Amino acid sequence: MSSAVAVSHGEYGRAALYRLDKTIITHAHREGHLIFFVDGADAMVMVEDTAVAISTHSAVAVSPWEPHSFHVPEGQSHLCLVLYIKPMWFLENSPSAEYAMQFGARHLQLSDGLRALVLRLTALLLDSEDSRGFDQLLFGLTKASFEQSWSRATQRREPACRFSDYRVRRSLRVLQDIVGESIEMEDLARQVGLSRPHFFKLFKQHMGVTPNVYMNTLRSERAIDSLLGSEKSITDIAFDLGYSSQASFTRFFSSNVGIAPSEYRRVAHVSRPSFPMM
Repeated sequence: MSSAVAVSHGEYGRAALYRLDKTIITHAHREGHLIFFVDGADAMVMVEDTAVAISTHSAVAVSPWEPHSFHVPEGQSHLCLVLYIKPMWFLENSPSAEYAMQFGARHLQLSDGLRALVLRLTALLLDSEDSRGFDQLLFGLTKASFEQSWSRATQRREPACRFSDYRVRRSLRVLQDIVGESIEMEDLARQVGLSRPHFFKLFKQHMGVTPNVYMNTLRSERAIDSLLGSEKSITDIAFDLGYSSQASFTRFFSSNVGIAPSEYRRVAHVSRPSFPMM
Protein backbone atom coordinates (compact mmCIF):
# COMPACT_ATOMS: atom_id res chain seq x y z
CA MET A 1 0.00 0.00 0.00
CA SER A 2 1.27 3.50 -0.85
CA SER A 3 2.58 5.43 2.14
CA ALA A 4 4.18 8.71 3.15
CA VAL A 5 7.64 8.54 4.66
CA ALA A 6 7.89 12.26 5.42
CA VAL A 7 6.13 15.51 4.51
CA SER A 8 7.32 19.03 5.35
CA HIS A 9 5.64 22.37 4.62
CA GLY A 10 7.83 25.45 4.38
CA GLU A 11 7.90 29.01 3.11
CA TYR A 12 7.97 28.26 -0.61
CA GLY A 13 5.90 25.08 -0.67
CA ARG A 14 6.15 21.51 0.54
CA ALA A 15 8.27 18.44 -0.01
CA ALA A 16 7.25 14.83 0.51
CA LEU A 17 8.82 11.40 0.40
CA TYR A 18 6.20 9.00 -0.94
CA ARG A 19 6.45 5.25 -1.46
CA LEU A 20 3.93 4.61 -4.20
CA ASP A 21 2.77 1.26 -5.53
CA LYS A 22 -0.34 2.22 -7.47
CA THR A 23 -1.53 4.63 -10.13
CA ILE A 24 -2.54 8.15 -9.14
CA ILE A 25 -5.35 9.30 -11.42
CA THR A 26 -5.24 12.43 -13.57
CA HIS A 27 -5.22 15.48 -11.32
CA ALA A 28 -3.66 18.92 -11.12
CA HIS A 29 -2.09 21.32 -8.62
CA ARG A 30 -2.14 25.06 -8.24
CA GLU A 31 1.56 24.63 -7.41
CA GLY A 32 4.47 23.74 -9.65
CA HIS A 33 5.37 20.08 -9.25
CA LEU A 34 8.77 18.32 -9.32
CA ILE A 35 9.18 14.55 -8.98
CA PHE A 36 12.56 12.90 -8.38
CA PHE A 37 13.56 9.22 -8.13
CA VAL A 38 14.96 8.08 -4.77
CA ASP A 39 14.71 4.26 -4.75
CA GLY A 40 12.79 1.30 -6.14
CA ALA A 41 11.35 0.71 -9.58
CA ASP A 42 11.44 3.31 -12.32
CA ALA A 43 8.07 5.02 -12.83
CA MET A 44 6.39 7.30 -15.32
CA VAL A 45 4.27 10.44 -15.23
CA MET A 46 1.85 11.38 -18.00
CA VAL A 47 1.77 15.18 -18.29
CA GLU A 48 -1.15 15.93 -20.57
CA ASP A 49 -0.18 13.71 -23.55
CA THR A 50 3.55 13.43 -22.77
CA ALA A 51 5.09 10.45 -20.98
CA VAL A 52 8.10 11.37 -18.80
CA ALA A 53 10.22 8.78 -16.99
CA ILE A 54 11.28 9.03 -13.35
CA SER A 55 14.58 7.24 -12.86
CA THR A 56 18.10 7.72 -11.54
CA HIS A 57 18.79 9.89 -14.60
CA SER A 58 15.43 11.54 -15.27
CA ALA A 59 12.99 13.72 -13.32
CA VAL A 60 9.65 15.37 -14.09
CA ALA A 61 8.63 19.05 -14.01
CA VAL A 62 4.89 19.79 -14.05
CA SER A 63 3.77 23.40 -14.38
CA PRO A 64 0.90 24.78 -12.29
CA TRP A 65 -2.48 23.45 -13.43
CA GLU A 66 -1.03 20.92 -15.89
CA PRO A 67 -3.07 17.69 -15.67
CA HIS A 68 -0.93 14.66 -14.92
CA SER A 69 -1.08 11.08 -13.62
CA PHE A 70 1.48 8.79 -11.97
CA HIS A 71 2.18 5.19 -13.04
CA VAL A 72 4.37 2.51 -11.44
CA PRO A 73 4.85 -1.07 -12.77
CA GLU A 74 2.29 -3.49 -11.32
CA GLY A 75 3.54 -5.26 -8.21
CA GLN A 76 6.45 -2.86 -7.69
CA SER A 77 6.95 0.30 -5.62
CA HIS A 78 8.70 3.59 -6.20
CA LEU A 79 10.15 5.91 -3.55
CA CYS A 80 10.15 9.48 -4.82
CA LEU A 81 10.88 12.97 -3.60
CA VAL A 82 8.00 15.22 -4.61
CA LEU A 83 8.02 19.03 -4.44
CA TYR A 84 4.98 21.33 -4.60
CA ILE A 85 6.10 24.91 -5.26
CA LYS A 86 3.69 27.79 -4.71
CA PRO A 87 2.85 30.14 -7.60
CA MET A 88 4.39 33.08 -5.76
CA TRP A 89 7.80 31.41 -6.13
CA PHE A 90 7.45 31.48 -9.92
CA LEU A 91 6.26 35.08 -9.96
CA GLU A 92 9.19 36.22 -7.82
CA ASN A 93 11.87 34.20 -9.63
CA SER A 94 10.86 34.31 -13.30
CA PRO A 95 12.84 36.80 -15.42
CA SER A 96 9.92 37.68 -17.72
CA ALA A 97 6.30 36.90 -18.56
CA GLU A 98 7.18 34.08 -20.96
CA TYR A 99 8.85 32.22 -18.09
CA ALA A 100 6.24 32.96 -15.45
CA MET A 101 4.10 30.19 -13.95
CA GLN A 102 5.61 27.37 -15.99
CA PHE A 103 8.64 25.17 -16.52
CA GLY A 104 10.35 25.31 -19.90
CA ALA A 105 10.45 21.51 -20.35
CA ARG A 106 8.75 18.61 -18.62
CA HIS A 107 11.74 16.29 -18.71
CA LEU A 108 14.75 17.07 -16.51
CA GLN A 109 18.10 15.36 -16.92
CA LEU A 110 19.52 14.68 -13.44
CA SER A 111 22.94 16.33 -13.41
CA ASP A 112 25.40 15.65 -10.59
CA GLY A 113 24.43 18.99 -9.05
CA LEU A 114 20.69 18.27 -9.13
CA ARG A 115 21.22 14.75 -7.82
CA ALA A 116 23.28 16.07 -4.90
CA LEU A 117 20.48 18.52 -3.96
CA VAL A 118 17.88 15.70 -4.18
CA LEU A 119 19.93 13.54 -1.82
CA ARG A 120 20.50 16.40 0.64
CA LEU A 121 16.79 17.29 0.81
CA THR A 122 15.85 13.61 1.12
CA ALA A 123 18.27 13.20 4.02
CA LEU A 124 16.87 16.29 5.74
CA LEU A 125 13.29 15.00 5.41
CA LEU A 126 14.32 11.67 6.91
CA ASP A 127 15.84 13.50 9.88
CA SER A 128 12.50 14.46 11.44
CA GLU A 129 14.25 16.09 14.41
CA ASP A 130 16.03 18.76 12.34
CA SER A 131 14.20 20.93 9.81
CA ARG A 132 16.87 23.65 9.70
CA GLY A 133 17.86 24.46 6.15
CA PHE A 134 14.66 23.03 4.66
CA ASP A 135 13.55 26.24 2.95
CA GLN A 136 17.04 26.93 1.61
CA LEU A 137 17.30 23.44 0.11
CA LEU A 138 13.76 23.55 -1.28
CA PHE A 139 14.51 26.91 -2.93
CA GLY A 140 17.88 25.74 -4.27
CA LEU A 141 16.55 22.51 -5.80
CA THR A 142 13.56 24.30 -7.33
CA LYS A 143 15.70 27.09 -8.81
CA ALA A 144 18.22 24.64 -10.31
CA SER A 145 15.39 22.56 -11.80
CA PHE A 146 13.62 25.66 -13.15
CA GLU A 147 16.78 26.94 -14.82
CA GLN A 148 17.55 23.55 -16.35
CA SER A 149 14.01 23.23 -17.68
CA TRP A 150 14.38 26.47 -19.60
CA SER A 151 17.88 25.59 -20.82
CA ARG A 152 16.38 22.39 -22.28
CA ALA A 153 13.33 24.05 -23.81
CA THR A 154 13.30 23.55 -27.58
CA GLN A 155 10.98 26.50 -28.05
CA ARG A 156 9.55 29.26 -25.92
CA ARG A 157 6.10 28.48 -24.62
CA GLU A 158 3.35 31.04 -24.85
CA PRO A 159 2.43 32.66 -21.52
CA ALA A 160 -0.71 31.07 -20.12
CA CYS A 161 -3.93 33.03 -20.64
CA ARG A 162 -5.45 31.91 -17.35
CA PHE A 163 -8.20 34.02 -15.76
CA SER A 164 -8.55 36.24 -18.86
CA ASP A 165 -12.18 35.35 -19.62
CA TYR A 166 -14.74 36.90 -17.27
CA ARG A 167 -16.99 33.83 -17.44
CA VAL A 168 -14.14 31.55 -16.38
CA ARG A 169 -13.25 33.96 -13.56
CA ARG A 170 -16.85 33.94 -12.38
CA SER A 171 -16.98 30.13 -12.42
CA LEU A 172 -13.75 30.01 -10.36
CA ARG A 173 -15.34 32.22 -7.71
CA VAL A 174 -18.41 29.98 -7.60
CA LEU A 175 -16.31 26.82 -7.28
CA GLN A 176 -14.21 28.41 -4.54
CA ASP A 177 -17.36 29.28 -2.58
CA ILE A 178 -18.89 25.79 -2.78
CA VAL A 179 -15.88 23.54 -2.11
CA GLY A 180 -17.89 21.60 0.48
CA GLU A 181 -21.06 21.40 -1.58
CA SER A 182 -22.17 19.50 -4.65
CA ILE A 183 -23.06 21.20 -7.91
CA GLU A 184 -24.03 19.93 -11.33
CA MET A 185 -21.66 21.31 -13.95
CA GLU A 186 -24.66 22.04 -16.16
CA ASP A 187 -25.98 24.35 -13.41
CA LEU A 188 -22.58 26.04 -13.12
CA ALA A 189 -22.45 26.56 -16.88
CA ARG A 190 -25.93 28.11 -16.75
CA GLN A 191 -24.81 30.47 -13.95
CA VAL A 192 -22.08 31.91 -16.17
CA GLY A 193 -24.34 32.10 -19.21
CA LEU A 194 -22.98 29.21 -21.27
CA SER A 195 -24.07 25.80 -22.48
CA ARG A 196 -22.36 22.87 -20.80
CA PRO A 197 -20.21 21.93 -23.85
CA HIS A 198 -19.16 25.55 -24.46
CA PHE A 199 -18.36 26.04 -20.77
CA PHE A 200 -16.18 22.90 -20.60
CA LYS A 201 -14.32 23.90 -23.77
CA LEU A 202 -13.71 27.47 -22.57
CA PHE A 203 -12.68 26.38 -19.07
CA LYS A 204 -10.21 23.80 -20.40
CA GLN A 205 -8.82 26.32 -22.88
CA HIS A 206 -8.11 28.89 -20.17
CA MET A 207 -7.26 26.73 -17.14
CA GLY A 208 -5.70 23.69 -18.81
CA VAL A 209 -7.94 21.33 -16.81
CA THR A 210 -11.62 20.47 -16.73
CA PRO A 211 -13.95 22.01 -14.13
CA ASN A 212 -14.13 18.64 -12.35
CA VAL A 213 -10.35 18.36 -12.03
CA TYR A 214 -10.22 21.97 -10.82
CA MET A 215 -12.85 21.23 -8.17
CA ASN A 216 -10.93 18.15 -7.03
CA THR A 217 -7.82 20.33 -6.67
CA LEU A 218 -9.69 22.77 -4.42
CA ARG A 219 -10.99 19.89 -2.29
CA SER A 220 -7.50 18.40 -1.96
CA GLU A 221 -6.07 21.76 -0.88
CA ARG A 222 -8.86 22.32 1.64
CA ALA A 223 -8.38 18.79 2.99
CA ILE A 224 -4.63 19.28 3.49
CA ASP A 225 -5.23 22.63 5.21
CA SER A 226 -7.74 21.01 7.57
CA LEU A 227 -5.50 18.00 8.28
CA LEU A 228 -2.59 20.24 9.28
CA GLY A 229 -4.34 23.33 10.62
CA SER A 230 -7.12 21.85 12.74
CA GLU A 231 -7.83 19.08 15.20
CA LYS A 232 -10.97 17.98 13.37
CA SER A 233 -11.43 14.26 12.94
CA ILE A 234 -11.04 12.89 9.45
CA THR A 235 -14.75 12.06 9.49
CA ASP A 236 -15.60 15.71 10.21
CA ILE A 237 -13.24 16.90 7.48
CA ALA A 238 -14.96 14.49 5.10
CA PHE A 239 -18.40 15.88 5.98
CA ASP A 240 -17.14 19.49 5.62
CA LEU A 241 -16.03 18.67 2.07
CA GLY A 242 -19.35 17.13 1.15
CA TYR A 243 -18.49 13.44 1.45
CA SER A 244 -21.05 11.10 2.94
CA SER A 245 -18.50 8.97 4.78
CA GLN A 246 -14.86 8.87 5.85
CA ALA A 247 -14.35 5.94 3.49
CA SER A 248 -15.45 7.88 0.40
CA PHE A 249 -13.26 10.84 1.40
CA THR A 250 -10.28 8.53 1.97
CA ARG A 251 -10.74 7.03 -1.50
CA PHE A 252 -10.83 10.52 -3.02
CA PHE A 253 -7.77 11.74 -1.10
CA SER A 254 -5.77 8.59 -1.87
CA SER A 255 -6.60 8.79 -5.58
CA ASN A 256 -5.62 12.47 -5.85
CA VAL A 257 -2.78 12.81 -3.33
CA GLY A 258 -1.46 9.26 -3.40
CA ILE A 259 -1.85 8.31 0.27
CA ALA A 260 -4.59 8.15 2.89
CA PRO A 261 -5.44 11.35 4.81
CA SER A 262 -4.62 9.69 8.14
CA GLU A 263 -1.16 8.84 6.79
CA TYR A 264 -0.63 12.41 5.59
CA ARG A 265 -1.59 13.86 8.97
CA ARG A 266 0.66 11.37 10.78
CA VAL A 267 3.90 12.32 9.03
CA ALA A 268 3.43 15.95 7.93
CA HIS A 269 4.73 18.95 9.80
CA VAL A 270 5.09 22.67 9.11
CA SER A 271 8.62 24.02 9.41
CA ARG A 272 7.63 27.70 9.31
CA PRO A 273 4.77 29.96 8.18
CA SER A 274 4.51 30.05 4.41
CA PHE A 275 3.82 32.96 2.12
CA PRO A 276 0.39 32.87 0.50
CA MET A 277 -0.54 30.63 -2.40
CA MET A 278 -0.99 33.71 -4.60
